Amino acid sequence: MIKTVAIQGVKGSFHHIVSQQFFEKQVDAIECLTFDRVVESLIGEECDAAIMALENSIAGSIIPNYALIDNRNLHIVGEHYLDIQHNFMALKNQSIAHIKEVYSHPMALLQCKEFFKQHPHIKLIEDKDTAEVAKRINENQLKGVGAIASVMAADIFELDILAHSIQTIKHNETRFAIVKRTNSEVVEAEINKASLKFEANHKRGSLATILNVMSDCKLNLTKIQSLPIIETPWKYAFFVDVTFDDYSDFKKAKSLSEIMADNFKVLGEYKNAKL
Repeated sequence: MIKTVAIQGVKGSFHHIVSQQFFEKQVDAIECLTFDRVVESLIGEECDAAIMALENSIAGSIIPNYALIDNRNLHIVGEHYLDIQHNFMALKNQSIAHIKEVYSHPMALLQCKEFFKQHPHIKLIEDKDTAEVAKRINENQLKGVGAIASVMAADIFELDILAHSIQTIKHNETRFAIVKRTNSEVVEAEINKASLKFEANHKRGSLATILNVMSDCKLNLTKIQSLPIIETPWKYAFFVDVTFDDYSDFKKAKSLSEIMADNFKVLGEYKNAKL
C-alpha cells in the first residue's frame, strides 16, 4: 500500500494536487524542490512512490524526467492528467500595478508569457517551484512580488488572486507519471498502456521497421520522443508510449521489438488514464 509519495514542490503545488487526486486513500507528501531529490527519496526508500510530470499540452515534454526514470531503472505504474490553471497571486491589499517581480517555475512562465506581455512593468524571474514562491511570499511578507500557482496554494498561503487562469491556452493539461522502484503491484488484466525505450540501429528504415512491428501487433502509438545518447554523438534513444486492447498483443510486440531494437526496455506498464 502506498502511504507516502515524493512530490516536486511544496503543498499547494500541482504535484501535490495530483497526490490528492490519484490515490484512493490519503497519502503523505514528501516535499522536494528538484526532481533529482524526488528520485533520490524514492531510491532511498524514504517514500513508497513518486510523482513526476512528463509532458505539458502547451510546453511539450519534460525530457530530463524521461532520462531520470530510465537511468535510475524506475518503473511507471500509473498516470494522471491534471487541468493546469495558473493564477497570478500576491499578498493581500495589492493590485497588479503594485507588482514589480514575478517568480515562478520556467514552465509556468512559458505558459503565461502572453499575459505578462500586457504588463511590461513586471520582471519575470525563473524559480524552482510555483507553490514554493507563494509560501515564501507569505512567510517573508514580500510586497511587490507575485507568484503563479494553483488556487490551493493561494488558499494555503493566504494570498489574493489578482488574475485567474492566466495561461495562454485555456485548455492546459499536464501528464504526470506515478513511479515506483518496482512494478510488482501492477495487475496484468488492467494494463492497456506501456512506456518503452529503445535505440534503433543506425541503418535506413530501422526506426520504421520497429514502429511497423508495433502497428502489426495492434498497438496504437500515442507518443514518440527522441533523446540524445550522451556517449554517442548524433545517435538517439526513443521513448515511446503505446496503448492496446489486449495485453497479449503487447507481449508479442515486446518480444519482436527486443530482437529488432538495441537496448530495448519497458519503462512502465499501467492503466491508460485517458480512456
